[in-house]
Amino acid sequence: MDNQTDPLKTLSEIRSIMERSSRFISLSGLSGVFAGIFALLGALAAYVYLNLNITTPGYYEYAHNAGGEPNADFYKFFFTDAVLVLLASLAFGIILTMRKAKLKGQTIWDATAKRLIINLLIPLISGGIFCLILLSHGLIGLVAPATLIFYGLALLNASKYTLDDIRFLGIFEIILGLIASVYIGYGLLFWAFGFGILHIIYGIVMYYKYER
Repeated sequence: MDNQTDPLKTLSEIRSIMERSSRFISLSGLSGVFAGIFALLGALAAYVYLNLNITTPGYYEYAHNAGGEPNADFYKFFFTDAVLVLLASLAFGIILTMRKAKLKGQTIWDATAKRLIINLLIPLISGGIFCLILLSHGLIGLVAPATLIFYGLALLNASKYTLDDIRFLGIFEIILGLIASVYIGYGLLFWAFGFGILHIIYGIVMYYKYER
């Protein structure tokens, strides 16, 4: 029996080593949950700030005052809101990923992690620049859909260096962004669902699948 089980055990260990060397597997599912919660809080803050009902379309109409000039307070609020959501999500993501890597004795910053970050940043930076171009043309209603699409492309591009589940999240984000680009009046609602609800669902699935 030992002669049969030892080779299988050896193959399993080799496969595990190869997986660790080619894929970044220290991502924490809980980080996705927290990112989703922060996104929902950010969207809630936007609705409260604009004094809108969650089903009210045309949130972007508040970007300009009655005279057609840009509403500086609108842009300041949304910029601050987005930065706070991003920083909180990144902070919890880094802390929880480092915690998971430490518990499993894995290295968090290696060649695979660098490739993951690079492939993630290329679409994200491109999307950020594209969103600034949209803003410069006054097309603020397309900003929320564009962020979902480019974020989905970033996840799809980086998925080959981490867990396959990331690919499915990316595909759902892209589909949601395309739908949101049709119903631009509800872009904020789609944004909340994409960055909030989908992240929470993804995080819970990841946690129960890989961390329990």
